[in-house]
Amino acid sequence: MNKTSQGQDNKLPLQHVNRVIRAREAADKTEADTVITEEAVALVYNGISHAVMMTTPQDLVDFALGFSLSEGIITKAADLLDCEIYHRENGIEIYLTISSRFFTRLKQQRRTLAGTSGCGLCGVESLAQAFKRPDALPKAPLVDFLSIEKAVAGFNGEQHLNRQSGGVHGAAFYHNDGELALLREDVGRHNALDKLIGGLAQTDLAAGQGVVLASSRASYEMVYKTISCGINHLVTFSAPTSKAIELARAGNLNLIGFARQGRQVVYNSALG
Repeated sequence: MNKTSQGQDNKLPLQHVNRVIRAREAADKTEADTVITEEAVALVYNGISHAVMMTTPQDLVDFALGFSLSEGIITKAADLLDCEIYHRENGIEIYLTISSRFFTRLKQQRRTLAGTSGCGLCGVESLAQAFKRPDALPKAPLVDFLSIEKAVAGFNGEQHLNRQSGGVHGAAFYHNDGELALLREDVGRHNALDKLIGGLAQTDLAAGQGVVLASSRASYEMVYKTISCGINHLVTFSAPTSKAIELARAGNLNLIGFARQGRQVVYNSALG
């Protein structure tokens, strides 16, 4: 993949400083407060706009690649032939070049997205399309409790953007021993996962030999993206939904929620 950019990937500031009033019972106080940046990012495939997502303008190549992979637009990183980032007055455009074979398939999907930062199945036109299922993963044993606990213990300290402003989701890939390999952040949980998937695809890390830990709940779309990219463990700080559990069982995904120090809830173990 050729990566070219009009300016830097993170040309825009990732936080903004605002004056706020901190209300207290005793007395109000006016002071500066840091908030996370949210920008409209359009993904344009072979000249045709396919998706506009609200995202944090960092790791945008990873985001574009990860979205393309997790949505099944392409099947591997090498299928993305070129990626160009343009900073416009009202947002960011990412121009992606894919082969005619993949572009024809994309047009047949007829999915045009206008996505908020929390968007899951935005723009899907039918129930059949909404609840498609990826190929099931090979069954893998659960990573041991202590390794996941180790990952959970170190996660917040690695979320640099969230520490500065709050309001930022994180998605991280850990080796099976609980050591951090890669972490990405975004205002949207799906975006953070897509950034992580795109980042992983550009490394020699084996997706099936580790654990994804996400700061959010486990929604259907989060589980779908995880399975689609060959990752066999999804661990989240919050709860899964009923459809997420159903898909995890069908797809042989090890799914763990409410990950905390000293406790975890296993919603699906691929080996039973």
